Amino acid sequence: MNSKFYVYIIQCANGQLYTGMTNDVERRFEEHRSGHGGHYTSYAGATKLLYKEEYNTSQEAAKRETQLKGWTRRKKIALMQNNLALLKKL
Repeated sequence: MNSKFYVYIIQCANGQLYTGMTNDVERRFEEHRSGHGGHYTSYAGATKLLYKEEYNTSQEAAKRETQLKGWTRRKKIALMQNNLALLKKL
């Protein structure tokens, strides 16, 4: 079975951005919304799926997730807005 993997960014109820990885974005977002998705989102709440990227392997997705988790909020927002000029500056 050729499963796809995804890196995603969700907005939390407290305004923070949460970055994660999964093979089923819709299921994982519902887990976050219901308080069963992860430690941080269990108390911060998850309100909206803002962004996702698709990968062919879990290794590629994990590498990208690690990269995005190291980014500033501003840089993540530039990515989600497809603002390449700002993304290059940050």
